[in-house]
Amino acid sequence: MAKFSEHSKRSLVKSITFRILVLISDGIIIYSITHRYDVAITVIFFSNFSSTILYYFHERVWNRIRWGKGG
Repeated sequence: MAKFSEHSKRSLVKSITFRILVLISDGIIIYSITHRYDVAITVIFFSNFSSTILYYFHERVWNRIRWGKGG
């Protein structure tokens, strides 16, 4: 079986596209609860900025773990 590992650029693009999906869903949920755009935007910004950074490093750590990759 071929060795597989992701490049850091791929992990970065995956992180960004995933966060875009989360931004949209969070925005809909927060606005539907608060009916305030300012609250929704503030929460989305701070929450998702930190989550994107954490996800990227989480992905890079898991890329170094051989378990489940085969080969």
